[in-house]
Amino acid sequence: MNRPIPVRFENASTQRCVNAVCLFAFGIAASQSAIGQTAPLKESPQATAPVVLDRAVAVVNRQVILASDLDDEIRLSILEPNQDGTELTPQLALEQLISQSLIEQQISQEDLKTVQPTNEEVNARLGELRTELPACVRQKCWSETGWKNFLAAHGLTPERVEAFVGYQLEILNFIEQRFRQGIQISQQQIEDYYHQTLLPQYKLGETAPSLDQVAPRIQEILLEQQVNVLFDNWLNSMRQQGDVEVLDPALQAAATKSTPEGSGP
Repeated sequence: MNRPIPVRFENASTQRCVNAVCLFAFGIAASQSAIGQTAPLKESPQATAPVVLDRAVAVVNRQVILASDLDDEIRLSILEPNQDGTELTPQLALEQLISQSLIEQQISQEDLKTVQPTNEEVNARLGELRTELPACVRQKCWSETGWKNFLAAHGLTPERVEAFVGYQLEILNFIEQRFRQGIQISQQQIEDYYHQTLLPQYKLGETAPSLDQVAPRIQEILLEQQVNVLFDNWLNSMRQQGDVEVLDPALQAAATKSTPEGSGP
């Protein structure tokens, strides 16, 4: 699901204003002609400085990212707080938007309709947010009043949050379809993780679960790790092959982000 890029067209409204002014001036001229008078010309007021409604901060393969997109991304970050508590800065927000644009373009290019989430999936995820998100729990988002207050406090609307959740699910479906299928986790890998990673986390005297009890969860963890590696490598390749241009000098770090060897962007 491609996120629409807000573009403002002012030609139509400008033309309507011009037409209205012309008709008004014509009426004045006709009235003055009828009484044989000519009104003195007034000096036009000094032109005011143009008001910038929005501005482009980056272009990703001809897809524009606007300053308003950055603001939107930062507001929406309340719905997915970072585990380490790191604040989403404009630079980090741009980094995320660049990655999202590359994913969106790939989905559109391959016409992957199968990654579109259903209404049921979106509603289920919204229900989880309202009952499990810490910031939402504190404001009692499970109630309609609490949910409205939460959205208003963060400058969000129900429609914007629903679109955001749908977009999140679309990316997850894309990752699942593109990278998860075909990955096999062996029994030896599960056993190695159990003995080398899980058991050392238990203190002396504590009873650790048996391998059979935790094997399904270990398999899921190992699968997610491999998917993340494949996805990061793919995304890094897309960034290198694509045309990413950051127009705002203050955000240049997002385009020149260094990537440690063996990891994604």
